[in-house]
Amino acid sequence: MGDVAKVTMGQSPSSKNYTDNPNDYVLVQGNADLKSNEISPRVWTKEVTKQVHKGEFIMTVRAPVGYLAMANMDAVIGRGVAAIDGNKYLYYLLQTKLLDRTWEKLSSGSTFESISSNDIKNLEIKVTETEEEKLIAKLMDTVTYFVTLQQRKLKQLKQLKTAMLQQLFVSKNSKQPVLRFENFDSDWRQHSLEDISAKIYSGLTGKSKDDFGHGKARYITYLNVHNNEVAVSDGVEQIEVDSKQNKVLKGDLLFTISSEVPSEVALNSVWSSEAGTDIYLNSFCFGIRPKSNYVNSFFLTYYLRSPQMRKLIYPLAQGISRFNISKRSILALKINTPVLPE
Repeated sequence: MGDVAKVTMGQSPSSKNYTDNPNDYVLVQGNADLKSNEISPRVWTKEVTKQVHKGEFIMTVRAPVGYLAMANMDAVIGRGVAAIDGNKYLYYLLQTKLLDRTWEKLSSGSTFESISSNDIKNLEIKVTETEEEKLIAKLMDTVTYFVTLQQRKLKQLKQLKTAMLQQLFVSKNSKQPVLRFENFDSDWRQHSLEDISAKIYSGLTGKSKDDFGHGKARYITYLNVHNNEVAVSDGVEQIEVDSKQNKVLKGDLLFTISSEVPSEVALNSVWSSEAGTDIYLNSFCFGIRPKSNYVNSFFLTYYLRSPQMRKLIYPLAQGISRFNISKRSILALKINTPVLPE
């Protein structure tokens, strides 16, 4: 690739020169500074080390490796990214390297997932005639445009969802929500999460890396719980059947207990699939089986993800570089529930 494009590896400025002043230079350090395939300014710097220029593109070179974005502005680049001065064909071609896990294979074996300048420059790629490259890039630009439109619609729907969560569930000092269905006017009941739990259980225990990737049983992954209010049935991995492990059943509420940021601790999800095989839970989560005659599990998963509940939960996180929350803290949470029909 070094024969067809200029690659500039990032170099981080001194942290003492970081600012929050938009009049300084935009600093791109990694994937957190890239959104919707563009630079999304988050941090600025007074020191210029290496730069990406508008019209070039950026690729992450430290975990997660291989993510791309167009440079919609000039910016200083830190060591977590590289600037690539190539055409749009190359931009889309490199996206296929993420799909076929090229970068993952190159970075395997490292303590911290990363790739070097030589890894990028020595990458073998296939090019074609200039006019054909332009046509391929134009087609992909069109597809990307329609994807962007859908992403905007999704953003609007998420805003609507947030507004509904704020109005359909009670806040900390209230006994009734702002919006009610017709014929429901009684106060919501308050109790701890532990009070309405029939069973509380932990995730996988006593496993080594050799136990994973094969077997007739499945376990629900951490990301499946983290990313979804309702866990998806294909967000599972293989593991051997083990009668000593706790089984997850339909309606069980699942919680993460660790995260890189305090605002993401204790994210919850509900398991909605019927048990067709033994289903366990990853070791970084724990589960609750709510009392079915007292509260609806799907109500709980949305309620606990509502803005008003998240504000109560994330201050409970403890840690510095990684944040954890105790099972006891989650079970002690005071929640309000309506009558079952509502």
